[in-house]
Amino acid sequence: MHVDVPSVEVQKLTESSTRSASSGLMLSKVEASKEIQKRVQSARNIQIKRFKGTFIKSNAEMSTKDVKKYCEMSTDCRMMMISATASMNLTARSYFKVIKVARTIADLEGVKNITTNHLAEALQYRPQEEEF
Repeated sequence: MHVDVPSVEVQKLTESSTRSASSGLMLSKVEASKEIQKRVQSARNIQIKRFKGTFIKSNAEMSTKDVKKYCEMSTDCRMMMISATASMNLTARSYFKVIKVARTIADLEGVKNITTNHLAEALQYRPQEEEF
């Protein structure tokens, strides 16, 4: 997975964290972390239930056959992936990786079915082709 992150200004890197603690920002960050932790644990529990009775422990471990079995997609989702495969020159391997990531995003949201929004987000995590 590849995520582009903008560079941070040096002044922001050297700022003291006490300023944010006095303004209450520190507390909100702790709460956000706890919420994220809950969502991740919930997604893991969903995957444990999904793969009960198999050797698979997470979405990342699914084979192509498993993706077809556990990642049902609507017609809109399939059409989106056909379009993305053509426009982004996705390989078969990349195609299935995107679906696995979308499945994980759906699990993090606690949603049973993958949507076009999940696929769009997963496609955004693909590395951008560099122009030379």
